[in-house]
Amino acid sequence: MKLRFGAYWMEMVCGIEWGHNREIDAEGDGNVLAVDLLNPTPAAEARKHKLKNLVPAPRSFFMDVKCPGCFTITTVFSHAQTVVICAGCSTVLCQPTGGKARLTEGCSFRRK
Repeated sequence: MKLRFGAYWMEMVCGIEWGHNREIDAEGDGNVLAVDLLNPTPAAEARKHKLKNLVPAPRSFFMDVKCPGCFTITTVFSHAQTVVICAGCSTVLCQPTGGKARLTEGCSFRRK
């Protein structure tokens, strides 16, 4: 089996997917010379770090959380760093973690 030049390195280190439509083979000998960096696949963009995307965009969002007890809707930031409590019945809606906030069981949410 003949491996393409740098395929393993590009796939594992750079996160570039090797599909037949993303390769440019100038000589036809199987060595890939260039990769289409202007049109990456959505799957490859999702795997990248947030600062290495082609178009930087935040991964955080606001959401409406519905309390399972009193059905009050509260707007919560997805990466909230404090405990969010329902205004109606004072139950805990979400708890902070290192990144995204963890919703309490039974709470439903809608992304804004």
